[in-house]
Order: sequence, then C-alpha cells, then structure tokens
Amino acid sequence: MEGQPEVQPRNKEQLDCERECAEDEWKSWQRGQVRNTLHLVSAVAQWILLLACLIYLGIDLLQPSTPQRDEMPWTHIRYQGKSIKGVAMNLTAEVGSIQIRNGSIVIPCDGLYLVSLNSSIYLEEDLKLTLEKMPKLPSNVLWAQTIQSRDDAVNLTTVLFLFREDNIILCADSNATIKDLSLSLVLLRASEDLCRS
Repeated sequence: MEGQPEVQPRNKEQLDCERECAEDEWKSWQRGQVRNTLHLVSAVAQWILLLACLIYLGIDLLQPSTPQRDEMPWTHIRYQGKSIKGVAMNLTAEVGSIQIRNGSIVIPCDGLYLVSLNSSIYLEEDLKLTLEKMPKLPSNVLWAQTIQSRDDAVNLTTVLFLFREDNIILCADSNATIKDLSLSLVLLRASEDLCRS
C-alpha cells in the first residue's frame, strides 16, 4: 500500500506510561475538585452562621423595650391658695409616680431625693415656711425658711435622705397668699432594690 504512512505499533511500556500520566492527571483533577467543594461548603456554612447572627441581633434590636423596674420615682406638684397658720397645705400631684395621700407626699423607698421648691408669696406678716416629716415634731423639720418682705420669692434646691413610708408636708406658720408654688421631688439613688410604687 503505497501513499499511506506506516503505523508503528506502540510498545506496551509507552502505553502504560501514557495511561499512568492520564490517571495521575485525573486523580489530581479530582483532588482539586474535592478541595474546591470543601472550600465552597465551608464558605457557605460561614455565611449561614453570619446571617443567623445578624438575624438574631436584628430581632433583639427590633423588640420593643420593656419598662424597667428601676425607673426612679418622682413627682411634680403645683399649688396656689392661702396658707393657714399651723395647717399643712393640701398638696396634690400634677404628674409623677410618687403618691400624694391626704395632702402629704408618701416616700416610696429609702434614698437620696432631690427637692426643688419655688414660689411667690404675698405676706400679711412674717412667715416661716417648713418642709416636715409626719408626725409633726420639732425634730422632723427637713427645711425651713423665714420670709419677711411683703412680696418675696422662695427658692430651694437641696438633696435630702428620706425614708420609706415618710409622709412629707409643707406648712406655714402664718397666713399668706401662695402663688405658683412648684414642688418637685425626684429619687436620685435608692438604698434598696425594691421601691413601692
């Protein structure tokens, strides 16, 4: 047969060598595929874990805040009227969580309280204004101010340590016209965990 190239039979060694090379390439390709698959599975697992953490944090942030039990008790009182000698003023709370009972402020728990008192007073005679604990004893006076001019203002800002179940009253020792009296009481620091509301 003329014109056809001669085909030489390949020897067995050459075929074995080519087969081994092809098998090595195939095994190397498979190892690479397994490695790539493991990397992909690991990356997907990390992303799922990150997404779960973000969802957990997002749900926690989106939940409405619950009212805290340690909200500080306070009250704000406004009073206008005539003071009567030796009689406690009939206080009523305008806003706040501290109770007013029979015209006196009921202290809900032991602690330091910020007390602020402002008022304009029109006098008929000299007046002594006192903040007292009940029962009314000389030793129970928390604060006192004598007012002498005819048209005077009272300004008090102080911190007092008050005890639970104390009843605080405001008294005048003479007749006067009280205008725009503002009394605020705020618990700054409680000495116990529980406060009566």
